[in-house]
Amino acid sequence: MKLGIIGLPKSGKRTVFEALSGQRTDASNRNEPSLAMIRVPDLRVDRLSAMFQPKKTTYAQVEYFLPAKAAAKPDAKESVQLASVRDCDALLHVVRNFRRYGTEAPNPDVDFRQLDGELMLVDQISIEKRLERIEADRKRGKKIDAEEMDALSACHALLDRGEPIRRDEGLARHPSLRGFAFFSAKPMLVVFNNEDDNDAMPQAACFEKECCAVVKAKLEQEMAGMDPEEAAVFLSEFHLTASATDRVIAASYRLMGLISFFTVGEDEVKAWTVTRSTVALDAAGVIHSDIRKGFIRAEVIGYEELMDAGSFAEARKKGLVRLEGKTYEIQDGDIVHFRFNVG
Repeated sequence: MKLGIIGLPKSGKRTVFEALSGQRTDASNRNEPSLAMIRVPDLRVDRLSAMFQPKKTTYAQVEYFLPAKAAAKPDAKESVQLASVRDCDALLHVVRNFRRYGTEAPNPDVDFRQLDGELMLVDQISIEKRLERIEADRKRGKKIDAEEMDALSACHALLDRGEPIRRDEGLARHPSLRGFAFFSAKPMLVVFNNEDDNDAMPQAACFEKECCAVVKAKLEQEMAGMDPEEAAVFLSEFHLTASATDRVIAASYRLMGLISFFTVGEDEVKAWTVTRSTVALDAAGVIHSDIRKGFIRAEVIGYEELMDAGSFAEARKKGLVRLEGKTYEIQDGDIVHFRFNVG
């Protein structure tokens, strides 16, 4: 999962990136993009590793991408900031909710609508150009993809009403639109960059439809460089239940509808990330295409069931390990062993 960080100038995008990643970026080299691969904290992986004592423990990872300093391309409609996040799975939209010296008081509602409007405008221009080409092909007698045209027309109607494509989840994920990578179709996590003493989520009608989180970026940027004991004191003093990294990762998983399943053994305990409703056959393919191709059955036990049993051997003895077929929907916390045969 890769999230691209966007936001208006001076919203604190870089500070948020540093708070999430624990990395300090070079202020003199801001024309270069930054990428952080962050381990997804999961106590279940810790406990499974303690139980199986594997040679290797592998956590799930999430990527946060900070584009180069935004600047307009001389020959393009979209900024460098937008162009470089087109291939991201989702967007993390940083909205200023702190007062800067010499600037007006923050207005998160206006700022959010401004950049979200830019995303929709870029998409609308792309859709109009594509519809024009489809119409030209139709007039020349070429066969057109009616499904694609209908989906594009539905997107255009949505944008005309001032609604981003992500409002219609089925449309945003429509197979015919996959190659377009529309900005407003991407899932969006709105991160409010608050003052150190402000825990409140800004209130506005537009935010009620969004997945939102609050980060005190300047404070949490400093905390990211502390040792665990010092960081724990800061968390307590500023009424934070978890670090910015943990909170934003959890929100990112909710936004994307992601869950984790685990494979365990003497060699490795590993967390795998899939979307909800992923079936066993497709989960097998996440691990390796050969496992999917030769899928026979999946041995499954829930994490809590295994912990209650105390060991895998005891869980087998109690009949807690069950066999599931290709269409079984993987559940969050499932521990899975795939039986397969590739001839």
